[in-house]
Amino acid sequence: MRVKVRSAGICGSDLHMVESGFPIQGTLGHEVAGELPDGRAVALEPLSPCGHCDRCTQGDYGMCRHGFRMVHGVSLDGGMAEEILVPERCIVPLPNNVRVQDACLVEPLAVAAHGIRRLPLNGNSRVAIVGAGPVGLCAAALCVPYAAEVAIAARHDAQKSAAEQLGATLDPQGEYDIVIECAGNNAALLQAVKLCRPRAKLLLLATYWQGVEFPIFEASARNITIETSTMYSQTGLSRDVDVAAQLMGRYPNIAKALITHRLPLDAAVEAFSIAADRQAGAIKVVIEP
Repeated sequence: MRVKVRSAGICGSDLHMVESGFPIQGTLGHEVAGELPDGRAVALEPLSPCGHCDRCTQGDYGMCRHGFRMVHGVSLDGGMAEEILVPERCIVPLPNNVRVQDACLVEPLAVAAHGIRRLPLNGNSRVAIVGAGPVGLCAAALCVPYAAEVAIAARHDAQKSAAEQLGATLDPQGEYDIVIECAGNNAALLQAVKLCRPRAKLLLLATYWQGVEFPIFEASARNITIETSTMYSQTGLSRDVDVAAQLMGRYPNIAKALITHRLPLDAAVEAFSIAADRQAGAIKVVIEP
């Protein structure tokens, strides 16, 4: 299907691929929303799985054996362009109150939702989040309505302001039932483990591009359970991306809190420069073709 792109978010993975020389084989952009030829506003699930491997046939298409070869914006053309062609399966309908200019956030929300759906989250849960980039803030937005407390460790003023807008508190202290690590470095992992109460659940939502040293002694001493998570898929007939789209409709403050900059497509170089400068206040930078 042909989609006229209206918003494409810059992900930390995009920054890493550009800076590291990762062999990108198509146009960047996996956080994408736009309009169909009939005018309908949609977000995209940027995956084209094979549909035939053992993972796909069991419904776990997010773990398709094609790996990165199935991802639009990595090996397949992505959405940092005026238009993108995708299979019909990629289309994510949007609630009427979600602006297409904001709907590129459906993808990072789906990343958070995929992991959080496996957590024992309830009204008594104390949740700590380490790392207040877009995925960490998405995790906070998803947890706040359902937990007793959500505290997030944020480094920069813009991140702290966004966390408070979403209803989270800052500077987690003490022990927590659930800890979500979203920063992806040694110091963050150690902090996350130390925030776990005995037998807590630790969810690793970060992408560990450089590799890390895991604090196994501290983790074992607390008998914590570790969950890893990447991308998104579906539970039964419910896709994580559809859950994320509905959550954006239910909590419209998510886009206001996370999107800090919007630039046109011909300013993409400047947009990437802004996105790489967290200290200057960037959280989610959006390209609008």
